[in-house]
Amino acid sequence: MKKILTAVLIVSLLLGVHSSPALAKEKLKIGVMYSITGSFALAGALAGQRGSLVAIDMWNARGGILNKYDIVPVEADAQSNPDVAIREAERLINVEKVPVILGIYSSGIATPLAPICDRNKTILWITIAISDKVLEGRNLQYVFRPQAMGPQWGESSIGFLKDNFSKMGLKSASEVKIAVTYEDGPYGVSVKTGTLAQAEKYKMKVVLTEGYDHKTKDLSSLVLKLKAAKPDAILNTGYYPDIVLFMRQAREMGLQIKALIGHGAGYANFPNLEKQMGPELMQYVYNIDPIPAQNLNQKNLKKEIGPIIDEFLKRYNEKYKESSPPSHATQGLGHTWVLLQTIEQAVKKYGTPTADNIRKAALEIDIPDGGTASGYGVKFAPPGDKYAGQNLKCYPVVMQWVKGKVEIVWPDEYKTIEAKLPAPADWPLAVK
Repeated sequence: MKKILTAVLIVSLLLGVHSSPALAKEKLKIGVMYSITGSFALAGALAGQRGSLVAIDMWNARGGILNKYDIVPVEADAQSNPDVAIREAERLINVEKVPVILGIYSSGIATPLAPICDRNKTILWITIAISDKVLEGRNLQYVFRPQAMGPQWGESSIGFLKDNFSKMGLKSASEVKIAVTYEDGPYGVSVKTGTLAQAEKYKMKVVLTEGYDHKTKDLSSLVLKLKAAKPDAILNTGYYPDIVLFMRQAREMGLQIKALIGHGAGYANFPNLEKQMGPELMQYVYNIDPIPAQNLNQKNLKKEIGPIIDEFLKRYNEKYKESSPPSHATQGLGHTWVLLQTIEQAVKKYGTPTADNIRKAALEIDIPDGGTASGYGVKFAPPGDKYAGQNLKCYPVVMQWVKGKVEIVWPDEYKTIEAKLPAPADWPLAVK
């Protein structure tokens, strides 16, 4: 009898240990903050959030972080409002106790939020906001941005025009006449600064530089100035309602140009703009952004990245009924995926996913070009650098909307078609 009781006790203990909650995966909460309502939502914030959430679902389906932690997204809506974003960040930090806040669409939100997270020793992992002022000269220790930086958008626009001036019947880049229009917040100013610096480098003629409030209800005065200045190309940095307003008023007032080049935000979602304005007005418009997942040439990627992109596109389409997600969705995917890789490295090397351990792992990350779902690599500028926390291996490209399809037109190594430049006569804003 004694032997039977001993055997039963041993089996019970073994079963108890086997089913112990201590061996179950732990939950790792991560703040996910985007503006999923308000004026920034349709400009790309909602797509970015969706990309991030799909990435987290995919990672958890693979077993989470080393089969030790499941990622639990704690969602927050910044409501396209910096004050709301700050309150939500404080909730995530002080109530939810998250080690990381992921996301942030608007530079106007990222700029005040970055030092708050830094002071609280909470990682701010910026997936979309691009202003250089978010990081420049601040030497932030807990803020990382795998996304490219604002001036690179302007540099890409000018680089594209410099390489394609002959298509407009010009003899040199110095003959190109450009107008630089921008929303006057941190995002627009950052892109404008890079644009003007690069234009000066190639001696292009800047015939108009004009900022405006992105919440404005009337841009007719800007259109009149553009008509008087007669640029070959307008390089615009806007969000969403202002883009729609500008293009409608430009058509109504008879503006004629050879190219309209947008710098991200609402320009990234060509199909949505087409629904608002019709296919004829959106035809031939350009956008600067990282390459959308479905447009990446998988031959240029590391072999493990292609299946990630394929799964992402399948899941995104099943969940949101979009087979060709905008670039912001890919930014959500690719930049979130790098964060999860970084957390995994932190757990593997340092034991636990604390903010300090994630920070140490982020500073060690060095991913080559083609090694992420965004196409480019990742290496963060170290503490003490002018742009500490900025990814030094990222870049946007120039895309054009042609016959209901996103095409890459610059640089040459990613080009899928030759740019339709100047815009053909069937475009309502084309030079007649």
